[in-house]
Amino acid sequence: MTHQFQNVYIDSYSTVCGPYEADGPLRKNFDKIHQDLYCGEDSWEQAEVHYLEDSLKLLLKKASLEKDDIEMVISGDLMNQITASCYASLFLNAPFLGIYSACATSVEGILVGSTFLENGTINNCITACSSHNLSSEKQFRNPTEYGAPKPKTATFTATGGASLLLTRKKTKIKVESGTVGKMVDFDQTDPLHMGAVMAPAAADTIYQHLKDLKRSPSDYDLILTGDLGLYGREILKEYMQKTYEIDLSQNYNDCGCLLYDYEKQKEVNAGGSGPVCSALVNYSTILKGLEDGTYKRVLLVATGALFSPTTVFQKDHILSIAHAVSLEATK
Repeated sequence: MTHQFQNVYIDSYSTVCGPYEADGPLRKNFDKIHQDLYCGEDSWEQAEVHYLEDSLKLLLKKASLEKDDIEMVISGDLMNQITASCYASLFLNAPFLGIYSACATSVEGILVGSTFLENGTINNCITACSSHNLSSEKQFRNPTEYGAPKPKTATFTATGGASLLLTRKKTKIKVESGTVGKMVDFDQTDPLHMGAVMAPAAADTIYQHLKDLKRSPSDYDLILTGDLGLYGREILKEYMQKTYEIDLSQNYNDCGCLLYDYEKQKEVNAGGSGPVCSALVNYSTILKGLEDGTYKRVLLVATGALFSPTTVFQKDHILSIAHAVSLEATK
């Protein structure tokens, strides 16, 4: 399902990252870096709250707004009951919507917020997300102390918080359209190969978006998926060519491949993942490219694997989803 928006714009954005992300190629683009994964807190979970709250406070400062100016907050993360989003957003004291699409959460937030803005219910809202490498490892791959080696197909959960301010007031970046993805089951069961799990969902959403708007990949300066990683990126390109006869070779990349220097940072294996992975890349770098004229139109396709430790232990298929949003530089 694709909808075109008329009165939704991006006002400000903020990114806060951890030490692994700071060692990557985008270091100079982040607003704030924490070299301490604990952030002075007593647990990984509290640290993730700290990262996200920092990004929210930075966003208010960059937008020259007070917390009382915010009409709605939409946020999600990977922790049980989206705990990080709930605690980090508490200080804003604004109407709150908690969302979950795993690593596709950032674009889901933009779609939800844009819908409220388009129909005039509100005039601004914050969409945010976070993840923490070790709170995720603890939750999904416990016990982390076991120290089992991971295959090369495994991705590395990014650490950080990212926030975005949407508004009805015209700015340099317009939210032009968005596509809500469908659940995809491709019979995958390996939680250490998320690229294979999510690539079919990315393909389905990209195809649907282009079909609904009667466009081709060449209508975009750049198409970015969320966190398919090195192997998932290649799976997607091959799948799109064989299934839909759509060539993504000219202007496509994946945020999981851009966030880290995987030649130097061997611990990231196939690249980045987590809700904040694509948000860190898009908010730190791609949005700036739209503002300075590097890009005229980009398609952001966040991808998520919707599973829990319970479903993995029970050998269920891992479902996936992808949501897309098209952003344009305004004239």
